[in-house]
Amino acid sequence: MTKHPPSETSALITYGWPSFEIEGGFWEAGFRYIAGLDEAGRGCLAGPVVAAAVILSNDASIPGLNDSKKLTGNQRELLIPIIRREALAVGVGQCSPTEIDRLNILQASLEAMRRAIEALALPPDMLLVDGNRRIPKPPCPQETVVKGDSKSLSIAAASVVAKVTRDKLMVELDSDFPFYGWAAHKGYPTVVHYDALAAHGPSPHHRLSFKLVR
Repeated sequence: MTKHPPSETSALITYGWPSFEIEGGFWEAGFRYIAGLDEAGRGCLAGPVVAAAVILSNDASIPGLNDSKKLTGNQRELLIPIIRREALAVGVGQCSPTEIDRLNILQASLEAMRRAIEALALPPDMLLVDGNRRIPKPPCPQETVVKGDSKSLSIAAASVVAKVTRDKLMVELDSDFPFYGWAAHKGYPTVVHYDALAAHGPSPHHRLSFKLVR
């Protein structure tokens, strides 16, 4: 196991531990490169949906890794360099609001996952997909895992990468549209966001197919 300096992990709080139990079964079956997949931003009113794919080795050590929703923003940021150092490959994909409006949010989320797989420098031979929806036309076998980000370390790593990547994108967009407050709520439905929509109408980055935006 890789040891990490205390300075990297001292701010990480353990809320429960995802493990390699699921991956282990596939490693024993002969699969070598298992990619965990998750997305961020499905429930937002604005911005892209972002997905990540992460392939970990069976000796990867990422202290404090958990479902991104159970971590603070600071904890997620601390985990990113550790994930990238320990991962065999990391891929990120996204679908724009225009694509979300055209495809619907479910299909756009699956398409973002497919793009994340394509962005991997190392082709996977098995996919672990968070949730209960399968990716259409995957490049290799796949297994769906309900609440996978709290069970599988590979999916948990993908959830953190997707969340941090998307949050940074929304902070960047906030500089052009500061009156929506995206830097604070990242495009999720909040009172501040609703009030800004009522005052200013939707931006080019809003999902016009969402009833709450219309």
